[in-house]
Amino acid sequence: MIVVETTDTLVRAVAEQLAMQLRPATGFRVAIATAGGASSITLRLDATRTALGEEGYELTTGADGATIVAMRPAGLFYGTQTLRQLLPTQIESQMENDSPAWLAPAVSITDRPRFAWRGAMLDVARHFFTVKEVKQYIDFLAMYKMNVLHLHLSDDQGWRIQIDSRPALTSVGSLTQVGGGPGGFYTKADYADIVRYAAQRFITIVPEIDMPGHTNAALTAYPSLSCSSRAPAPFTDTEVGWSTFCVDNEETYALVDDIVREISAMTPGPYFHMGGDEVMKLTHEQYAHFVERVQTIVQKYDKRMVGWEEIGKAKLLPTTIAQQWKSDSAVAAVQQGSKLIMSPSNRIYLDMKFAPSTELGLTWAVVADVHNAYDWDPATYMKGVSESSIVGVEAPMWSETVRNIGAVFYLAVPRLPAIAEVGWTPQASRRWEDFRVRAAAHAPRWNHLGVNFYRSPQIAWP
Repeated sequence: MIVVETTDTLVRAVAEQLAMQLRPATGFRVAIATAGGASSITLRLDATRTALGEEGYELTTGADGATIVAMRPAGLFYGTQTLRQLLPTQIESQMENDSPAWLAPAVSITDRPRFAWRGAMLDVARHFFTVKEVKQYIDFLAMYKMNVLHLHLSDDQGWRIQIDSRPALTSVGSLTQVGGGPGGFYTKADYADIVRYAAQRFITIVPEIDMPGHTNAALTAYPSLSCSSRAPAPFTDTEVGWSTFCVDNEETYALVDDIVREISAMTPGPYFHMGGDEVMKLTHEQYAHFVERVQTIVQKYDKRMVGWEEIGKAKLLPTTIAQQWKSDSAVAAVQQGSKLIMSPSNRIYLDMKFAPSTELGLTWAVVADVHNAYDWDPATYMKGVSESSIVGVEAPMWSETVRNIGAVFYLAVPRLPAIAEVGWTPQASRRWEDFRVRAAAHAPRWNHLGVNFYRSPQIAWP
């Protein structure tokens, strides 16, 4: 039985999700009640527990059951994920299993995250991923207490989100992907489904429309807005840096306004990501002017702008967030008062190969295994960037070499749990030798969940 000691609807939803997780493997009814007895799992909100913060929790297990206490519903959700990991691995099975005794060890855990932003990015533009596949990724992020999914919704190879005021973006711009193929896009109903599913797991969706570069798919729909050296045409290769909006054309900003307005209206989260990376066809002045105009548009629709670190070359609002990936312009954003998301390409780009022999992945930033993704400190990674300037970490998955969710998981796991721990656990409490043993113990869980993963030789598999 799960006992919910509050009328809060979010807590009730957390209890329902936990019950749904427990029922298939155990075969138990797992009722939800407002009071219970021995062996119950109790979820308790306590507004006085301010030391736990917005996402922290306290979990106690023993002979009389389990109790999770948090100041906010998100903390209760993360507490249930820890309880889930304390149970036998068969709890992840969708088939009833009579063999285990469904026991968790007696523990007393007080836990809260180091960083507020613990994210992953999925590039659905180079290759398109279905709503079902995105939900599978969300489920895995939630299991490891990650709370942001950044969707890269547009690039040279494809436009992936319905915009009613600009229908050609999908009718023309969505029709291909890397290597050819049908491409695809999310209807507004699809996107709302993804946003809702993520929110139920306390994950914020951050939509990205990359601009002024990486815009060829949009320009195939609206070629008059191109200032590129080549005519807009469907593009299925992976070369970057050659496409750009014509930033001196006022019609460009009318298009951007329509896009930001519609995406902001269907995105309850506070962020809009404008890309801004790898722009090679504009002058410094043109680029800075464009970023500043887009920042104003994003602000008009009550969103907080995020952009790849190159936006530090423009004049930024203190509320704007820059996403570090190569470190040559991130400090410029910090010096203006902006915060950073740390996504160092040589550490946590999930699309990089594990080893030269790995079939999937790229090599331009690094060829490195799990240890490289785990054993670094965001607060000391860059000179001039301290912990107070960092909102968190995010692991991008660019999709040039991956075309289905199985390939995504192969490159992401076990690196993604490693990065989740970088975001959650204080630096002084992290030890690689400890992690490589704990990660190995999760392999049976991944097998039950059908998660394809790389059997890294750095992990201490039994």
